[in-house]
Amino acid sequence: MKRVLMITEDGSHTIFIPEMDEHYHSVHGAIQESLHIYIEQGLLQTTKTELSVLEIGFGTGLNAYLSYCYSQKKNISVNYICLEKYPLNEAEYSVLNYPTAIFPEYSSIFNLIHKSEWNETIEIPKNFNFKKNKADLLTFQFDETPQFDLVYYDAFAPGKQPEMWTDRLLHKVASTVKPDGIIVTYCAKGAVRRAFSDAGFTMERIPGPPGKKEILRGKKTF
Repeated sequence: MKRVLMITEDGSHTIFIPEMDEHYHSVHGAIQESLHIYIEQGLLQTTKTELSVLEIGFGTGLNAYLSYCYSQKKNISVNYICLEKYPLNEAEYSVLNYPTAIFPEYSSIFNLIHKSEWNETIEIPKNFNFKKNKADLLTFQFDETPQFDLVYYDAFAPGKQPEMWTDRLLHKVASTVKPDGIIVTYCAKGAVRRAFSDAGFTMERIPGPPGKKEILRGKKTF
């Protein structure tokens, strides 16, 4: 699929897929969207000093990069695992402007997470273990992964990629989450909220970032 680099309203990049008529991040601001949903309403909602994190949809690497930066800022040890079926190539990820827009002191880490080998764990100083799996969530088996404290569910929208939002698949991801674990997603559809509720989460609607009325966050209660 053709992928087109675009500038969003906060000056940070996103990628547009004409074939799907879909963006990787909000056109109202890629960085501010990721910060609000996955960092402020996810990573920073836990009081734990050691976290296992699952990201569904590595994409541009922005969520992983911000998670690393804030783990250093908050002194949190992180074991970070992500799944991505269609990774960017070097020509695409090398021009993304996130490291110059936020935490430029960690720009080498952004390059490292993209250049690291797929399906292999690397240790990033300090206290950040990172593994990106080139894999399809529909067939991926979580047998050898840990239980997770935090999940970022960041697949493309249900209207564009409905197979990623079925009850069966959402329940599959929910089963990997520890008691009291958190799941966050930009998608606020009632069907998604109900699926996670049925899978043991107490769900809440939270005001979204600019351009997005609401997002969902859940805490696993059974």
